[in-house]
Amino acid sequence: MTTAAPDRQTEQTRQGREGQREAPEESRSRESRIRRRELAAFLRSRRERITPEQVGLPRGPRRRTPGLRREEVAQLSAVGVTWYTWIEQARATHVSAQVLDAMARALLMDRAERAHLFALAGTADPRSEAECAVAAKSAIKVVERLAPYPASLQNARYDLLAVNRPFAQLFGDPAELAPADRNCLWLLTVSERWKRDFLDRDEMLRDLIAKYRAAMAEHVAEPAWQRQLERLLRASREFRELWDRHEVAPMSPHVKRYRHPRVGLVRLEHRNMWLAPHAPAQRVVAYVPADEESEERLERLAEPSRV
Repeated sequence: MTTAAPDRQTEQTRQGREGQREAPEESRSRESRIRRRELAAFLRSRRERITPEQVGLPRGPRRRTPGLRREEVAQLSAVGVTWYTWIEQARATHVSAQVLDAMARALLMDRAERAHLFALAGTADPRSEAECAVAAKSAIKVVERLAPYPASLQNARYDLLAVNRPFAQLFGDPAELAPADRNCLWLLTVSERWKRDFLDRDEMLRDLIAKYRAAMAEHVAEPAWQRQLERLLRASREFRELWDRHEVAPMSPHVKRYRHPRVGLVRLEHRNMWLAPHAPAQRVVAYVPADEESEERLERLAEPSRV
């Protein structure tokens, strides 16, 4: 009896600890409450910093509230006063993208503040498509400085936002394509040139679709991602079949074999360099020669007179 007692006590302690573990539903509910409180506090802080004059409202002689009143924000946002009050009181369980957009405009939020607002609400920003299509001048300079190595600036959807001259010489100039076609996944799926000259094209396409699916998990509700996916599904039976496999893959460097009609086989290892840890996620993709022969052929390509 005396030797069994500690075992029973240990078992009771273990069961007690397991009973105290938070259920998944409770964890999600707690996270939702925290998000609502953070959203409410953020909106309140943004409201209090905006003066009536900044948004074209009269100050009035009896104003005691720092910044704007709740009813003024509601009026500027075309949102009901009760609903806006609930949001600031952390009582609103779901705030739509339309309401968030209206409040961001009314409170004169900059790009970083707007992104934070939507992140707290757990809602996709419908304006993210336009923002992701903008390439910073500093990022373009990085791409250009990587010559004679081919390089491009891409977003998370594999749109080609900018390329340097070696990239255009080797793979084709995206500027000659329609804006909607300047996308690596689209080109690898439908471009006859990319199908012909990328020697490992079938394997590359399967891998790229798996990476695209993994990336899309964070953007599944965004209209730009949905439109791009629908376009690819309509354009290619091959894409549809690969997409239906539900494969996912991480970002990882690997060697690509490309046959250029003028300089022959080039083996390139592609490297991703992320420019920022937040949305819109943009990266510089550099194609580094995997061997001396490939490097020499890239140099020949950069000097047409020697070819």
